[in-house]
Amino acid sequence: MSITATLIIQMIVFLILVGFTMKFVWPPITAALDERARKVAEGLSAADKARSELANANQRVEQQLSAARDDAAKRLANAERLALQIVEEAKTRANDEAAKIVAQAQAEAQQASNQAREALRDEVAALAVKGAEQILRHEVNPAVHAELLGRLKTEL
Repeated sequence: MSITATLIIQMIVFLILVGFTMKFVWPPITAALDERARKVAEGLSAADKARSELANANQRVEQQLSAARDDAAKRLANAERLALQIVEEAKTRANDEAAKIVAQAQAEAQQASNQAREALRDEVAALAVKGAEQILRHEVNPAVHAELLGRLKTEL
């Protein structure tokens, strides 16, 4: 065989190999490559979607944290305001109670003072009667002279 026949046979075998490869080998390889490209594209799209969902979730979490901080600050402010209000009410009640106690003490002091004055007047009247009795050297009847003793008390 000559080199030309060998070359022609090799070309025929090569063309059969190319035809066989194009018909039976190449379609599964391209299908696998296409499938792989599709999966990579889906993975990238899922990654982008997950990234955007993560950003949205982070934003929602930040909003919720901000709302929780605001709520906590409001509650703290309300608690402080309530505490101040309770302290003020307690001060007011204490001042009112102190004023009542002072007024009661003043009334008791006034009453004790009046009783002491009355007792002192009675004693002075009795001393005056005894003094007058001794001056006159006879007995003065307090029941008989009650009007005179009453005037004497009012004058003292």
